[in-house]
Amino acid sequence: MNVQILTGDLLDQKVDVIVNAWNQNIIPWWLLSPHGVSKAIKNRAGTLPFRELDKQGKLRLGQAILTSAGKLSFQGIIHVAGINLLWKASEKSIQDSVRNAINIAKEKGFHSIAFPIIGSGSGNFDEEQALKCMNKALDAIEYAGLVVFVRYPHKKDDN
Repeated sequence: MNVQILTGDLLDQKVDVIVNAWNQNIIPWWLLSPHGVSKAIKNRAGTLPFRELDKQGKLRLGQAILTSAGKLSFQGIIHVAGINLLWKASEKSIQDSVRNAINIAKEKGFHSIAFPIIGSGSGNFDEEQALKCMNKALDAIEYAGLVVFVRYPHKKDDN
């Protein structure tokens, strides 16, 4: 498997499918004020992927669900439940999310997949630790495609 780590915008990647770091789908998407990756997806893809996801009901922690990409050019969006009901990520939820997303990519024949750093936003997990967890999850997976881990560029403090 070819793994790349880069800094940029997840939605600008040249891949077949992207991953949305989501939640367990307890609260209807239209009641949430998404932020981070989910907000960017909603702003550019529209609400269709979230309406499709809503039909799945509650997600298990670490579960992955494929939807359409809405107005985006990807072949789909894989939404992962990387955070629990208390908005916390864990090593297990991050690793399960990566494994389950890769399994969907393999099953559907996607040759490339881009991930945000799962759990490092609203999941309150340290970004470096999350990235280590994501890489560790790949150790037990065989995937012939390209895996891109995309760090969002953080603004430097002006002080």
